[in-house]
Amino acid sequence: MTTLNPYLGFRGTAREAMEFYQGVFGGELLLSTFRDFGAEVEPDELDLVMHAQLTGDAGVVFMASDTPKHMDYREGSNFSMSLSGPDTDEARLREYFERLSDGGTVQQPLSVAPWDDSFGMVQDRFGVAWMVNIAAPAEG
Repeated sequence: MTTLNPYLGFRGTAREAMEFYQGVFGGELLLSTFRDFGAEVEPDELDLVMHAQLTGDAGVVFMASDTPKHMDYREGSNFSMSLSGPDTDEARLREYFERLSDGGTVQQPLSVAPWDDSFGMVQDRFGVAWMVNIAAPAEG
């Protein structure tokens, strides 16, 4: 099953914001930093949030990250739509990525990411930012 979640962007305040939202919605908050993934960012950005996911007590799920200095950031338009799913949805998710790219701008081609999933980013022709994450096949 493909999942659609809002994905919020921040400039250095993702941890604080997500902890606040956890206080509002309860549930489990998972945080990973740029350092955790060995991402290439400025040294003072290594401990910023590269990915956070809040799964609230009542089923509310959303994600967030800090936007590094080398990427465009405009407060008020700091959100994306995130499509994700297991490798069994791979063909459909790849098709969504291609369709969303039609007339849009691919910001990161769909490729294997440091966390082993396939990941890509595209801004569609209407200006909506999309992230597609295809879970790596389970080992076993």
